[in-house]
Amino acid sequence: MTAYDPENIFGKILKGEIPSHKVFEDADTLAFMDAMPQSRGHTLVIPKTGSRNLLDADPQVLATLITRTQHVARAVKAAMQADGIRVVQFNETAAGQTVFHLHFHVIPVYDGVPLKPHSGEMADSAELAGLAEKIRSARKRRA
Repeated sequence: MTAYDPENIFGKILKGEIPSHKVFEDADTLAFMDAMPQSRGHTLVIPKTGSRNLLDADPQVLATLITRTQHVARAVKAAMQADGIRVVQFNETAAGQTVFHLHFHVIPVYDGVPLKPHSGEMADSAELAGLAEKIRSARKRRA
């Protein structure tokens, strides 16, 4: 397996070199809006400890990450008034992984509304900022 490269885009977000619209952050985890969302409210949850994916992750990092993903998913569902939540995680190129830093996609699903492809088209930054605030507010109400 290829080694983890800290210069990946999520590594750069963690270092503050690339901006993001944060939803949640603690000592171990960062959650932020996906810049190319498949659905309104699509959020990414990543560990602050570098690992390429689930296959090389430290078990304790993974345990903390999935707990935080659940926490974020509840807030996203409430804030977006979604009918459901899809949690997705890819491992290696053949499986669809494009950023080689362990992460979970939290994707709100709405009855009758198909998901958009992960096309490479960037979402409006102001809209993402507003959605992030809405999710942060829902998270605080649930805490």
